[in-house]
Amino acid sequence: MKKIIAFGGSSSKTSINKQLATYAANLFENASVEVLDLNDYEMPVFSVDKEKENGIHPLATEFYAKIGSADLIVLSLAEHNGAYSTAFKNILDWTSRINAKTFQEKEMLLLATSPGARGGSSVLDIATKRFPYQGAIVKGSFSLPSFYENFDVVNGIINPEYKNQLLDIIKSI
Repeated sequence: MKKIIAFGGSSSKTSINKQLATYAANLFENASVEVLDLNDYEMPVFSVDKEKENGIHPLATEFYAKIGSADLIVLSLAEHNGAYSTAFKNILDWTSRINAKTFQEKEMLLLATSPGARGGSSVLDIATKRFPYQGAIVKGSFSLPSFYENFDVVNGIINPEYKNQLLDIIKSI
């Protein structure tokens, strides 16, 4: 059985990206899914001074261990001003101090969504290009535009075209 770690790259308690990541992870057959919440990994803003004074934050070590326990990572990134959310970037910064290959050569399905028509495509593009340098084996990526028009909390993706696109990507992983 494949172990999937899924999370949204947002600290919002009602994160649409966490909803999408959870939905997508549960579409995989013969898999166990653990959903992480970035709020469980809230740390001071990374700085080398804080690292020198206190060492690597224990929550960064815990997050790194979770990534290491996965066979597959399903990550849906929130887009804040065209890039990663501060909450996600801070966790990434802290964790990269343990190992620059933060994602530990794990396979990854990268997702993004937003209320808008571009569906977080800017941050998805950044991550798809950047994460392989940080040890991710990006097996597929998918952007869901106009989240509130194309996703339902009970049924998941309700637009058949987008649902089939995601299912095709999942089958290829």
